Amino acid sequence: MNIVKENVDELNAVLKVKIVPTDYLERYNTALKKYQKKMDMPGFRHGKVPVDMVKKRFGKQILFEEINGILSDSLHKYIYENRIEILGNPLPKADTHVDFETQTEFEFQYDLGLAPKMNVELSAKDKYSYYTVKADDALIDKHIDYFRRNYGQIIHPETSEDKDVLVGDFAEVNTLGDVVPGGVFKTTLIDIAKITNAKNKNKLIGLKNDDKVILADLAEDAAYIFEILDLPADKLPSIFLQFRLKNLSRIVQSEVNQELFDKIYGPGKINSEDEFRNKIREEISVMFVGDSDRKFFNEVIESLMKKINLSLPESFLKRYLLATNKEKISAEQIDKEYHSYASSLKWQLLEKHLLTTYKVAVPAEEVEKFVSDAVKMNFVKRGMQNTSEEVIKEQVKKVLADEKQVRGAYDRLYDQKLIELFKNTFTIEKREVPYDEFFKKS
Repeated sequence: MNIVKENVDELNAVLKVKIVPTDYLERYNTALKKYQKKMDMPGFRHGKVPVDMVKKRFGKQILFEEINGILSDSLHKYIYENRIEILGNPLPKADTHVDFETQTEFEFQYDLGLAPKMNVELSAKDKYSYYTVKADDALIDKHIDYFRRNYGQIIHPETSEDKDVLVGDFAEVNTLGDVVPGGVFKTTLIDIAKITNAKNKNKLIGLKNDDKVILADLAEDAAYIFEILDLPADKLPSIFLQFRLKNLSRIVQSEVNQELFDKIYGPGKINSEDEFRNKIREEISVMFVGDSDRKFFNEVIESLMKKINLSLPESFLKRYLLATNKEKISAEQIDKEYHSYASSLKWQLLEKHLLTTYKVAVPAEEVEKFVSDAVKMNFVKRGMQNTSEEVIKEQVKKVLADEKQVRGAYDRLYDQKLIELFKNTFTIEKREVPYDEFFKKS
């Protein structure tokens, strides 16, 4: 067998493969004998049909299968041994014609999409900002307000106010206020504080049980309306909803005192408002570390991608996507979505290059620890802090048996290691910004 690689340009190449009888006859004859042993034909005992008759009936199919097998093995071996970095898999040229009945020597040509060359050097000369959330008084006050509401007392007053949660019936009505037969109807709750449309908010204030109001101009609150009623945004401009109050709840906020401190942190752990505020400040500094890391990571990757400006074999990749997804996607869809696909592929290539160049590895034991910690944290979040080790181990075992979840754990750990690599290599300027500014930048 003879395989020759011809470069078209830096991103495309052609593999030319020539196969002669000595390359396939042994495999072909072995396959014929296997078919012979399985074959039944009138006038012959099972497995005793003459080879020539087997060849006449199945020879073309067998030759096709064996040569395809030889091609697959040889192409991948050639690519591996010659360390050719390719994208996707080789694609046979469309104009290749082979006649398995008359030919004894065969020539095949395959297009290759080549991975772009890159050389990314991380250096302390590169400067990046690392943003953290400033635990200012305004943010601390928000957290205190959350605790006061969360540990407050629920009461059921007669008349609704602007921070109450209402339970009632929503019914679709026409412009005359009549209920539309077969229209929207649902009993659910609505949090007045989450309504931004001023007219609708005012209508919901001052209600008593069985009072009815009609809400219009709902598009302004599309996200929240969808959350409570499953109504799509495109329907909201033309719909009117009648709301009939059935019940209302109000949270009377807890006082900031020793009782609140003890409920949150345990008896005697916090003994003054100053200690309370300092404790919240510490929690905030830890709470947003993951967000800071993700923001930093994304900005570094975006910067590196712009710097290396990778090119891809676009025509080849579009052909490859179409060939491997014929039943699922059209050429038009590929054209439309190619930019997103190419961006994702470029990041995968950059990530692979960084992991290889800087010898970043994730041992299996780190994955097991990551999964174990995640399982324990999940039990804590569900209020099951005292879950036994046996139950935790069983849950960890289930997660590790799930290929998708294990792959996700590896991805998270590789990202964490790259973040540490970036932090330890680049010159970092730490910048503390208010909460709203931080997430606006995100």
